[in-house]
Amino acid sequence: MLKKYKIGFEIWGLILFLVIMIPNFIWFVVPAPNDILRVESVTKVADAIGSVSQVLMVFALCVFIHRDRKRLHFTTFIIATIVCCLAYFLCWIFYYSGMTGSLVILGLTIFPCLAFLCFAIDRKNMIAVLLISVFTICHFIYGLVNFVV
Repeated sequence: MLKKYKIGFEIWGLILFLVIMIPNFIWFVVPAPNDILRVESVTKVADAIGSVSQVLMVFALCVFIHRDRKRLHFTTFIIATIVCCLAYFLCWIFYYSGMTGSLVILGLTIFPCLAFLCFAIDRKNMIAVLLISVFTICHFIYGLVNFVV
């Protein structure tokens, strides 16, 4: 499987990560009015696994290049990546407007993961897909257990 990959640098993987992180950077500096996300997590093991898989996911998105990938252009998966990013930003707008319901929290949890997943599938980066899957499961557990149930 690794023969299909080369080591390189996928700038778009890094750009996607940084774009997804913009609302998080704002949140670190400017708390939301009803900021329920600042409570202590009860899913410490899932959070730790999620953090490690997130770092590895970003590394994989940026470093492992599938030899058969095409030049980046608007495909169904890239459009889905953009839509997921926009939905994620919309959820942050709702969150900052005081809406902290289950749908908003799940949107903040799922949309960035789907954006990464769609991008990795488009780039034929199955190494990243595997790591994104682990991150998604952990991120979903975090959101569901801490804020929904």
